[in-house]
Amino acid sequence: MSILSPEQKAIQQAAKEFVAKYIIPIAAKFDKSGEFPTALLEASKASNVFAMAVPKEYGGLNYDALTQALVLEEWGYGCAGMGTTLAASVLSMDSVLIAGTDEQKRRYFKPMLNAEIGSFGLTEPGAGSDAAAGTATAVKKGNEYILNGTKCWITNGGFATVYVIFANTDPAAGVKGISAFILERGVPGFTIGTTDHKLGIRASNTVELLLKDVHVPVTNLLGKEGEGMKIAMKTLDMARPAIAALSVGLAQRALDTCVAHVHARFPGKPFPGQTLQFKLAEMQIMVEAARDCLHQAMRLRDEGVPYSKESAICKTFCSDVAMQVSATAVTLMGSYGYTSDLGKYMRDSKIMQIYEGTNQIQRLVISRAVLAHPPAPAPSTAQKAGK
Repeated sequence: MSILSPEQKAIQQAAKEFVAKYIIPIAAKFDKSGEFPTALLEASKASNVFAMAVPKEYGGLNYDALTQALVLEEWGYGCAGMGTTLAASVLSMDSVLIAGTDEQKRRYFKPMLNAEIGSFGLTEPGAGSDAAAGTATAVKKGNEYILNGTKCWITNGGFATVYVIFANTDPAAGVKGISAFILERGVPGFTIGTTDHKLGIRASNTVELLLKDVHVPVTNLLGKEGEGMKIAMKTLDMARPAIAALSVGLAQRALDTCVAHVHARFPGKPFPGQTLQFKLAEMQIMVEAARDCLHQAMRLRDEGVPYSKESAICKTFCSDVAMQVSATAVTLMGSYGYTSDLGKYMRDSKIMQIYEGTNQIQRLVISRAVLAHPPAPAPSTAQKAGK
């Protein structure tokens, strides 16, 4: 397990206390209703947690990647839907951190200092895993771009103040024709479409975004024309461990719930059956391994070394662990598991394997990284013998 600094431990404890006070008591209510908990944003103002990724020069907390993961794990433990709200807002900020000018950063980060949220608009109908197949367009006219198109399954879209939106400035150029733009809520022609009702993470807001002749000043272009996909891929590298962190929180919550049930069901010791004990041990092993995998990826990011492969590994492994641990917990608890909050954790875990790049796509990323660096040939028997 990673050794945390005193400051990181204090931040982790503060996040745990916030979650216990403001998230856990309302999680079941908003899971049932599917509504967005706007009061959570108000409660977050004092902690400034929605600005945890914002650099200090812009008024933020400037948490390093590992510390962000500690906070997100606690939010995932409390409610993965509400944790997704925080993670998705940080995701949108990452794009601006990567490619924004000083003026764009000041403008984009300002709402986060007031516990407002951002949104990241990449996915389109028919362009999910193949994001380069998007058909939204941005045509330059004078000092403006005119955007048209539809974005779907956009987290925070219905309640965000600022957005990063991707559109084709040169459709003939394929992936090299995609550009990124900053949009503000309320711009004429930029409207919220259908709200999605989901299997899990129901407290998060997921919507369709409609762009009809939306005029965007050239000063809202992130980076240069044609750099949109590069910005998106770098952003997702930064975002995938956030999903891993939510997954670790989910897995820990499912395990804790199961252990509490065992204690209540079989008061006193010894507990019956090695089968039960071995299952709990396996679940604990998986949670600890997932947490260590996540922390290693975050340390690589904090050290400024390439971590794209490790980002994909931790997102895949941690989300698979969340799904397996929550499903095992339901099985061990039987009818109690099927009718308890464990059902929510299991439903919430499934999306962790899907969004921010499906685990199938992550396996492609990992395999390509592995195959790009073949191992050196093993020495022959004659070489070993010194012949």
